[in-house]
Parts: sequence; structure tokens; C-alpha cells
Amino acid sequence: MFKVLPAALMVFLKTKGFEMSEWDASLQLCVFDTSRGQCDGHELDKILFFYPTDCPLAAQLSLIGLGEGLITFTKIFSPDAPCDVIDSERRLHVLFQPEQGLWMIMVLDKRKENSEIGRTHALQAVLREAHGLFTLFYGSLKALLSNNPSGDIARSCLHAFLPDYLADLLTGKKLLMMSSHFALQERGSVQMTALDRGTALEVQSLIDLLQSWFGSGRICHTLLLFQDLLVSSTLSPEDAAYLFTYARMRLTPAAISATSSGHSLKKSPLREDSGDQGLEVFTPRPLQRDKWWRDHDGFLITDAWGVEAQGMSAIIPTVWLHQSSEECMQLVAYQHKQLTVIMLISVVHLAADIDGSHVLRNQVVDKASNRLSVLEERISRDWGGINANHVPGYRYLWVDHDSRVSKASPGSKITTLTKDSLLSLDKVRAEIDAAKARSDRKDPAQFRELETCVRTRSNAWVVVRIRGSHELYIVLERASETLLLTAEATEKFSRRHCDGIFDSD
Repeated sequence: MFKVLPAALMVFLKTKGFEMSEWDASLQLCVFDTSRGQCDGHELDKILFFYPTDCPLAAQLSLIGLGEGLITFTKIFSPDAPCDVIDSERRLHVLFQPEQGLWMIMVLDKRKENSEIGRTHALQAVLREAHGLFTLFYGSLKALLSNNPSGDIARSCLHAFLPDYLADLLTGKKLLMMSSHFALQERGSVQMTALDRGTALEVQSLIDLLQSWFGSGRICHTLLLFQDLLVSSTLSPEDAAYLFTYARMRLTPAAISATSSGHSLKKSPLREDSGDQGLEVFTPRPLQRDKWWRDHDGFLITDAWGVEAQGMSAIIPTVWLHQSSEECMQLVAYQHKQLTVIMLISVVHLAADIDGSHVLRNQVVDKASNRLSVLEERISRDWGGINANHVPGYRYLWVDHDSRVSKASPGSKITTLTKDSLLSLDKVRAEIDAAKARSDRKDPAQFRELETCVRTRSNAWVVVRIRGSHELYIVLERASETLLLTAEATEKFSRRHCDGIFDSD
């Protein structure tokens, strides 16, 4: 992580003619394209999105100018890794480059945050997740700008998506994830439910059946969830993580309406595209609340992607996967009690006169509904409940970055930790993040093993162990334990719950 002193940056910006203006907002978020607006008088063309929308244009341009100045200034010292954080007394600026030439900036006003601002790496993970979910539904920003050079479609998509995404993160005007309680969580990872061998074989058999119906790989992928936990996925880790995140936000039984009562399909309003062709298009809002419901046959329905011209049926949602060279897929979801099955149908392989979702619905109802019912009962019977991952005496987080899977103590158990323990863990993780960032710039293979034990002021222990792509964070609030006993407790946890990955031997 490359940080820069604000004083040094301000001197550089003044020499380049940048002027800063103040805007009274606790949170700001902008997306801009450095390749646009190069001519005088066209600077606003750089801005693709800005929150809050009522921010004066002068303040928007000021923030964009700061971002560009920051990038230019830090490339002098680090050409391959420009600065991604400005941490001043009053504000924290977090920068993220999701695509070449495209940048996102999040600004937090420290004076308006009652709680201590957490790790900047966690804030960057928010920007990374926002871009990943955006790409899942709309494709890459570069592709949108290439197809529509005026930028109107890209702006329309960003304004349809990011406000809904922010609404899930904000409580009032404050970020919900700013609390140190999130130090034992890993954004962008999936949480899985444990299966015995017999259940795992039944799951695989069911997945094989679903993907065999169309042949020729037309049902390319499936994602199976039990409540808000992943059971199985045929996607790449990156795509699985983003689709899993969306499913938890909008598709789980707890997130949708139980019945279709109160829902009716309404013809979608068209939004005019003032771009090159002057077409009228509807921009979907995949994160809009209360837009998914369960139909009478168990399939999930949404009108967030619009409704057909006749107003009789909703348009099938589509997603874009990274692993399939941005191939467009239809998303079809089926739900039985606590079990949710997401099926992705390749649009390329569908004949023009075939409705892939309609054929699939008939197949599932006729041939798979009974098997799904049996599987749901079996997983429900074996599931250990919301505290299934609880290990008495330990509060922990285990992350495998290669597979993007995490396992952690239940949230209700994490809240029992003292504030001092949580803040100490947050600071330790921040130092680990900074060390990994430095290692990535110099030698990515260098930061492969680490063991750290930190004693807090309240006599708790914060333990960190890293083995390759695996990371383990443990908090032990056992004031009487020595360093030796803490190490033994960590070894015991590693052998019993992590397959010995974090053993010292």
C-alpha cells in the first residue's frame, strides 16, 4: 500500500494548477476515466459517476483533479503501483483502479465518523466488490465505453447500480462496515457448509443431471446454496464469489418475498440513450430491493431487468462471467425451502426460437424437484445451525485466497469480544495488509509464511499465521495464558479445524 503525505502532495498539486474545494459530506464516491476530457472545457466528461449526486460540479472536479494529481505524483516514485491511500487528519481517500485508465475514489470524513475508521484494505475490498458485481451484470466499463463512446450507457449503468449498492452499506450516512467487528470477516470470499461424503455425492449427481439436459455445454454452470452458505459451484473462484455475494444479497429465502402476492409485472419505463445511435434502452437495476419473488413452481422471478413489451412475462436476467471471456449467460434460479439453485444458460448456444429458461423450468419441475426436496431435507438434518462453525474459546477467521473461501466464528460470538481485542486485531491486520502490499511490489513469492502473536492491553492474544494463500487470525481472551500456551492452543486449532495447514512443524 503506497501512502503519501498530504503536505507533499499539496505542493505538487499547486505547481500543476490544481485547486481544492471543500464539500461537506461524510462519504463521497466517484468513478472517472483518465483518458477522457483532455481538452479544456471538457473536464466533466471524465466523470462517469459521483455520489452524492447533489455535490457541486466544482467539488466533483476538485476531487477528480486530486485523484489525477495523486496518480501522477506517485508514479514518479512507483511507476507500477501508484498511491492508493491519502490519510490526512480530516479525510481518508481510498483509490482503486479496476480497469486500465479507470479509477474509483472513496472519501470518508473522519470528523463525522463516531467509530474509528478501519483498515483501508477493507475499504478497497468494498470498491473491488462493487466493480466485480457491476461487471457481473453489465460487462466491463471499457467494453461499455468502447461500444458507446459518448459514455451515456456507462453512466446510466453506474447510476442504476452504485446507489443501490451503497444503500446496502450505509446506515443513514455512515458506512455499516466501518465497525471493528468486521475484522474477523473477509469481503469477497464465500462461506461453505460442511457436507458428509454421502451428501456430497448426491449433490454432484444432481449437478451432473442439471448440466446434462441441454447438452453441448449449454447449461454452463450451477451454484447451489443452503440458506446463505455455498454448497457447490462449477464456476471459477472469482465468478463464484461475486455470484454468491449477489445471491446472499437478493436471492436467499431471507432476502426475497416468500410468495408472489403483492407482486405484479409492470411494463418497464424506457430510458433514452442519447448516444451515437439514439436508441431507447432499459437499464436494469439488479440490486434494487424487493424485486425478486418466488413463483408458484418454486422459480425466482424478477422484473429488475424489465418486462417484455406485452407485459406478460419478465425479461430473463443475464450475467457476464470473467472465466468465459465475458460471455453472456441467462440466470435462472429455483428455490425449495432453504435450498437455492442458480443455473447459468449460455445464450450463444441457444437457438433463436428456443426459450432456454422455459425448457429448464419444465425439466426441473418434472425431473429434479423431488431430488432437490430430498437433498434439502438431508442438508437441513445434518446442518449444525447458525453456530455450526463456533469453536469454544476461539474467535477466528480462516481465509484461502486461492479458492476465495473463508470460515469464521459466528457473528453472535464475535460480538462477545472486548472492544480492545477487536481494535488490536484490526491494527494487526492493517499491518499485515501493508506488509503484503510491499512484498507484492518487490517479490510476490516472499510473503509466504508468517507467525505473529500480539498481547493486547486487556491481556488477550491476537494470533496470525500465514501459509501460502492460507491466512488464520485468532483472538484468545484468556488472560492467564502465556505465549507458550497460546502457541499450543493455536497448534491444537490448526490440527482439529484446519487440516494442520498452520502447524509450526
